[in-house]
Amino acid sequence: MIQIRHLTIRHKKDYRILLEDFSLNINPGDKCALIGEEGNGKSTLLKLIYDPALAEDYVEYEGEILRAGERFGYLPQELPAATRQLSIYAYLTETDCFYDQSPGDLAALCAKLGFAPERIYADEPLSALSGGEKIKVQLIRLLIENPTALLLDEPSNDLDIETLLWLEDFIQNSPIPVLYISHDETLLERTANKIVHIEQLRRKTAPRCSVVQTDYASYITQRSLQFEKQEQEARNERRAYDRQQEKFRRIQQKVEHQQNVISRQDPHGAALLKKTMHRVKAYEARFEKEFETMTEMPECEEAMFTRFGSRASIPNGKVVLDFTLDALRVPASPDTQESVVLARNIQLLIQGPEHICITGKNGCGKTTLMRILAAQLLQRTDIKAAYMPQNYEELLDLDQSPVDFLSDGSRQDISRIRTYLGSMKFTADEMTHPMRELSGGQKAKVLLLHLDTSGCDVLLLDEPSRNFSPLSTPVIRRLLAGFKGAIISVSHDRKYIAEVCDKVYTLTAGGLAASGATP
Repeated sequence: MIQIRHLTIRHKKDYRILLEDFSLNINPGDKCALIGEEGNGKSTLLKLIYDPALAEDYVEYEGEILRAGERFGYLPQELPAATRQLSIYAYLTETDCFYDQSPGDLAALCAKLGFAPERIYADEPLSALSGGEKIKVQLIRLLIENPTALLLDEPSNDLDIETLLWLEDFIQNSPIPVLYISHDETLLERTANKIVHIEQLRRKTAPRCSVVQTDYASYITQRSLQFEKQEQEARNERRAYDRQQEKFRRIQQKVEHQQNVISRQDPHGAALLKKTMHRVKAYEARFEKEFETMTEMPECEEAMFTRFGSRASIPNGKVVLDFTLDALRVPASPDTQESVVLARNIQLLIQGPEHICITGKNGCGKTTLMRILAAQLLQRTDIKAAYMPQNYEELLDLDQSPVDFLSDGSRQDISRIRTYLGSMKFTADEMTHPMRELSGGQKAKVLLLHLDTSGCDVLLLDEPSRNFSPLSTPVIRRLLAGFKGAIISVSHDRKYIAEVCDKVYTLTAGGLAASGATP
């Protein structure tokens, strides 16, 4: 069991409180989904539970985290830079549990995750792996350590659909408690039985955390219905209050008028009017006291809001891309000139404002293909393309602030960018923090604004929803579905594929094949 008692977490830099007086029990059989907007402290909470030293540079906390001898399996959102330089074999053999596994056991575990067993003995560095392959290697190490509780920070990031289905089944049937963060709404809907929702209200000055023992879909539905009911009751009571106040004002004005007219001519009548005024004042005071106990308007942290691609437009007959590639190659290893062919005979034709998605197994070359397409389309002068890579550091200078990255430096443009960032739920402090201090989801928001403010009409998006919260991703899908330009994307997000994309292709060794519905 994991017990958290009266935990308060505070940022060292701006003293913003992320969690206040928070308590939680996680028991065997709990599949506890940690949700909330980007930058609200979800990853920080996982770090504090696993090892407080991971977060001590930027937060301070008070309260108790009782681990009761638990042996945690922790999957971080990003591997440390030093770890990424290790070979697969060196990384796996850092844990003594590796040597307790037979070759057959290791091969069976690799088969479940769709990872070639011979690769675990390779000198291939983790940095050379695709995003999904990095997750798979981490999961292999985590599972051979035989933990008694799992802490998973975005385990679904970049995984191919086959492995996502395995992950769903694994979490559903896990006998040990699982506390996890995921952007994948389908995974949340199919696995969670307890929800921990971290919110930051009133422009991130008032933290609130809800713990509910229910599934994700029921939580979202119940929360919405509860807020709607509370808001309706509050509005009805306020309308009744306003009507009563108007009644009091009319009576008061009438009595005051009568007092002014007859006070000197009829002292007896004036005394009666004075008593009437006292009664009116008494009624009003009593009603004001009742108003203090009226239903409050519900408070909730809204998902981000922005307009997107309002200037984009691609004519229906316009050839956006007519692409052929005989062989898709990647280096065989970082220190050799030899290459490996991942796919052959790739052909892709895009006309007009089509929204297409490329899927495929981890390591099949989707990101490599996207980089090639981006290099070609970014040079075109008849269209304006923009690229959102899977690795944000390819575009972002992490020492820059969001304002510096997005603006041209003029006072007018800085004001405009601050308005846009505010619509993305950035605080004034976060707008000027170095981007290395932001969460993955906040960096994704900065890139999304960069795409929009560049005025592009063709988007190349590599896993566009990977770091957004499950509360923000519906907004992202609506924005992209309404984009009037062309979209070329790589994604394994099943709701994104269903709601945004007109065509889906699977990258195979034989090229791009048209795909059917996703699971």
